[in-house]
Amino acid sequence: MYNEYDDLSFEEQLHLTESQIIQRHNQQMFLRRNAQLLQQELSFEAELLEENPELAQVIHSLNMQEIQSNQQGLQNVLGSEELGTKEQSVWSKFFPVLGGNYGAG
Repeated sequence: MYNEYDDLSFEEQLHLTESQIIQRHNQQMFLRRNAQLLQQELSFEAELLEENPELAQVIHSLNMQEIQSNQQGLQNVLGSEELGTKEQSVWSKFFPVLGGNYGAG
């Protein structure tokens, strides 16, 4: 079975394997450090919100506004699909293929 490393000498394969191990180790260290920093950030945030209930309320209000805004945006997008069908019917008068009326012209 052909392997992309078959053309390499044993020393080259060994070096490649070593570099892959180092790369994977570095990735794992990065992920571990990133997880530690995220955990630390969450702890600081929890302390901050616990000490400042007003801030917690403001953040909650902002989150609710964002959710409502996203829902309105989604409704607008879904509502615009109806608009799209109207536009499509106008186009179909001039270009039946674009309007979805294949063979109507």
